Amino acid sequence: MLARIRKSMEQKDQGFTLIELLVVIIIIGILAAIAIPVFLNQRKKAVEASMKADLRSVANEMETYFVDNQSYPTPSQTAAGAAVTVGSTTVKVSNAATVIASQTGTGVAAGTYCLKATNGTSTAWYYDSDAGGLNNTGCA
Repeated sequence: MLARIRKSMEQKDQGFTLIELLVVIIIIGILAAIAIPVFLNQRKKAVEASMKADLRSVANEMETYFVDNQSYPTPSQTAAGAAVTVGSTTVKVSNAATVIASQTGTGVAAGTYCLKATNGTSTAWYYDSDAGGLNNTGCA
C-alpha cells in the first residue's frame, strides 16, 4: 500500500499552475479593492463621533453651569486639543479638536448658545441649544 502511494506521488507534478495562482491573486485584489475604502471611511466616522462626544460634554457642562448661575458662560479653549473651560470646570476634548462657542451673533438667540467643533480633516459639527441638539449645518 505504501509503495503504491509513493509511486503515485513520484509520478505526479506537485505545486500550483500559473492559472491557479493568477486566479487567487485576482480574488485577493478584488477583496482589497472593496475593503480599503470601507476601512478609510471608518476612520472619518470615528473622528466625527469624537467631535460629537466633545460637543455633548461641553453642552452638558454649559447646562450644569446654567442651573447653578441662571446664565450661560462663554467657554474658552487655549489651543486645538486643549481642555475647554466652562466656568470653573474643565472638559477634556479629543486630540486636534477645536470647540468654539458663541452666545450672540448671527443665528444665536438671546439666552441660548451655539457650539462648533472642528478637526481639520472632516466637516464641522454644531450643537445648537435652541434647536436642541447636534447637526452639521450650523446654528439656526
